[in-house]
Amino acid sequence: MNEIALANLPEWDLTDLYPSRTSPELSEDLETAAQNAKSFAKSYKGKLAELDGQGLYLAISAYEDIGEIEGRIMSYAYLVYAGNMSDPEIGKFFQTMQEKISAISTDLLFLTLELNKLDEPRLAEMYQASSLKKYEPWIRNVRALQPYQLSDDIEKLLHEMDISGRSAWVRLFDETVAGLRFEVDGEEMASQQVLHLLSNSNGELRKKAAKSLGKVFGQNVRLFSLITNTLAKDKAIEDDWRGAKNPADMRHLSNQVEPEVVDALSDAVQAAYPRLSHRYYKFKAKWMGLDKLDYWDRNAPLPDQDDRIIPWNEARDTVLDAYGRFSPELSALGKTFFDKPWIDAAMRPGKSPGAFAHPTVPSAHPYLLLNYQGNVRDVMTLAHELGHGVHQVLAAPQGGLLADTPLTLAETASVFGEQLTFRALLEKETDPSKRRIMLAGKVEDMLNTVVRQIAFYEFEKRVHEARKIEELSPDQIGKIWMDVQTESLGPAIRLHDEYQYFWCYIPHFIHSPFYVYAYAFGDCLVNALYAVYQDAATGFQEKYFNMLKAGGTLRHKELLAPFNLDASDPAFWSKGLSVIEGFIDELEAI
Repeated sequence: MNEIALANLPEWDLTDLYPSRTSPELSEDLETAAQNAKSFAKSYKGKLAELDGQGLYLAISAYEDIGEIEGRIMSYAYLVYAGNMSDPEIGKFFQTMQEKISAISTDLLFLTLELNKLDEPRLAEMYQASSLKKYEPWIRNVRALQPYQLSDDIEKLLHEMDISGRSAWVRLFDETVAGLRFEVDGEEMASQQVLHLLSNSNGELRKKAAKSLGKVFGQNVRLFSLITNTLAKDKAIEDDWRGAKNPADMRHLSNQVEPEVVDALSDAVQAAYPRLSHRYYKFKAKWMGLDKLDYWDRNAPLPDQDDRIIPWNEARDTVLDAYGRFSPELSALGKTFFDKPWIDAAMRPGKSPGAFAHPTVPSAHPYLLLNYQGNVRDVMTLAHELGHGVHQVLAAPQGGLLADTPLTLAETASVFGEQLTFRALLEKETDPSKRRIMLAGKVEDMLNTVVRQIAFYEFEKRVHEARKIEELSPDQIGKIWMDVQTESLGPAIRLHDEYQYFWCYIPHFIHSPFYVYAYAFGDCLVNALYAVYQDAATGFQEKYFNMLKAGGTLRHKELLAPFNLDASDPAFWSKGLSVIEGFIDELEAI
């Protein structure tokens, strides 16, 4: 039955980007980008200050066009690589494309550096009577980095060395994780398969999976510690040169969010640990007839939970129906991803673990990667990634420089998509015991999105601060991990010795340091947004679509103003967290 339910899962077709790794179209685009970048540098390098407003607009527009070609090439290279990280030829192709694009973009580096040397009155003058105003949000974001900018030569050196430095360590991490194999009951599995077993209804199988994970992570912990230490030190050196006071400062800047807003979120979540995670896991242990939960029981199905495999077509219809109840247009946009080969859902050896939505470039379309195994969480993951995809489609007309949403709001459409799907399913369910299980599942997802991600953020902060003093041994990193997990999960969860290695496989720590708070930001924000939606008579959908279409042209304050929401208000986060607390209240009442 499992094989039948999971048969014929969609695989993406990347030919909308390029026909193949050896296609003439790809070679021609590489050549065009290189020539255009050389011509661009010849036309504008050292001359930006001499331009009028319209001249600067044309320069940035040409820069954006070259970025479109570069983005198409690197999107294709990464998606091919994500499809099979274990193939050395694909790994070589990905690295070669990175090196070629890095060399091309070195010729373009001067633009942002010179842009930051223009004084404000001169720039204000250039905005007048020209089309330059279009790029004002992008210029504002570039100039936010002005206080941290180094000399042109050092910026060029950092840019060129990234390929043999940080990017190489990230690739080592990805290929190591993709290559790990775990044995459970004599069967060899990839990380995604064995992590999936932690949600299995068989407690003994969950334990075996957890022990296998711990064993293999422990065997590889020295390598993961070396990667973590190296990247943290690399970041500390660059932060020091740039004058960034705290390890997360540069992330906040790129997210266009004030550090105090993130601090307020983190503080609110940590203060709520006892009311949220501690309380829920104590309740779950009692529900399962246990004194405490072993860590492998944290995501265990609840008694009487339906553990059937949900076929792909049913998952698709569930999500699209939920989207359609909110807005037929949202559902229609989502349906395109299923009608066309834009989703890669099947599990394969060597495939990137987890799930993501890749926006590619405005002239193409996004692609979704999943590892679909047919449980309820996988349906919610589909709703989440489809939300990203729809958001990326709606923002694409803003163009390459303005389509990208800051990370704090990048999780809005995805988490909103999950919320729509959950609420639609809950409304259909009339059986009290099934409603209770659905509520518990949603609480667990919210705890994983809010509490777990803020605990991850706290872990990163402590690791980076400690790394400033000395290299950290695997035991030291494990101690920080266990401390943070104990604080966030509470006394009802029993952490075994091998759990100290479970930080090893989390890609965000390596790919995007301090990204993780964006999930908690998105969840609390969506809780507040959903409350506005429930209270609104009309007009919410139009405002919601306008927010998604804005891409990176507006900051969080401007985007949320039409909904009368303000993330800089400390009470804002309490409202979002109270939704989770309300669900736990309802659970206990049932």
